[in-house]
Amino acid sequence: MSTATHLDQQEYEACMQLAALCFLQRHQAEYLGNDPLLFCRAVQHLTASLGVPLHRAEKLVARAYGELKCSSDHHQLDVEASSTTVAVVTDPSSGLTWAVPVNLIYERIINATDNRRLRLVTP
Repeated sequence: MSTATHLDQQEYEACMQLAALCFLQRHQAEYLGNDPLLFCRAVQHLTASLGVPLHRAEKLVARAYGELKCSSDHHQLDVEASSTTVAVVTDPSSGLTWAVPVNLIYERIINATDNRRLRLVTP
């Protein structure tokens, strides 16, 4: 893949993620307490209105959803201090830092039996 093509792809994904974030912000009041349906509607918007392939739309909406939910939170992932096995999270306001094993994130959040938040549902 050439550098220009790679940059075009990054720009496209950034634009589509921004479109997903704008959709989520505009419609979140319609889906209070029903984040899975809001997530699904955002995916449908990207695929139907903007022609984004389903697998890419799900990824971009997931990123945008994360931005939406974390916009008021000041905790940040310290990418430079993190590794492939440990995520380092910082709180700039308090100066605290946490090192969280990735396998713990997977076990407790992603693979948890009650995790139904970001799965695609049909209305």
